[in-house]
Amino acid sequence: MAATYLDKILQRHREVAAADDRSVEMLLDEARSMPPTRGFRAALAASQRLSVIAEIKRRSPSKGDLNPGLDPAGLAATYERGGAACLSVLTDAEHFGGSVADLQAARAGCTLPVLRKDFTVSERDVLDARIMGADCVLLIAAALDPGQLAGFHALAVEVGLDVLVEIHDEAELDHALAADATLIGVNQRDLVTFRVDHERAVRMAAVIPDQAVKVAESGVRGGDDARSLRAAGYHALLVGETLVTSGDPVRAVADLIS
Repeated sequence: MAATYLDKILQRHREVAAADDRSVEMLLDEARSMPPTRGFRAALAASQRLSVIAEIKRRSPSKGDLNPGLDPAGLAATYERGGAACLSVLTDAEHFGGSVADLQAARAGCTLPVLRKDFTVSERDVLDARIMGADCVLLIAAALDPGQLAGFHALAVEVGLDVLVEIHDEAELDHALAADATLIGVNQRDLVTFRVDHERAVRMAAVIPDQAVKVAESGVRGGDDARSLRAAGYHALLVGETLVTSGDPVRAVADLIS
């Protein structure tokens, strides 16, 4: 199979991780000393309506620049006014134009819990998420073997992070459940063709256990998609491109919720 966009990004992240010689024990001590998190999963589970995880994303490998000059703090506050339950902030600089500074500014600009959206490939990545101030970390099942997924999930929980485990199919769901995942995202975008597959999202919602908070990711374009995914059983949507390219993010978030 040809290398996917994810393969290329992961290769780069693994190269960086292999060169990182910081002490895991020192990072662990620092992570344990951080103030309490804001409760990412709890914010989604508490809502009786469809929740929106609104994303701060400057660009993407497939679409190029989306909103390169965005103000993270201002956009976070705008999303909160629109009714978003949580934030997602890209911290990958090379491929998405994000940064740790974007996450910290966005979190300081609102009261919402924040997901560090990045490609977690090492223990240090998990601990860095906690240290930079994230409330939740993303683990992509397709990027990790089952042992890594379970180990990173346990480490994240140990230091107080919620964990969004991203899956694409039934085999990855099995790995997520074996890792004790309780917050599961289904990426609607195919990793090879990059097309959005709503039917797969609907199919996967039916097999994810009801006790998990279910999140639909990628390719959500508006109210019709939101209603369809809500009917399929999703508790939340993670929406990036539609919001960062909207001329009225407050209304765009509100439309998804309604």
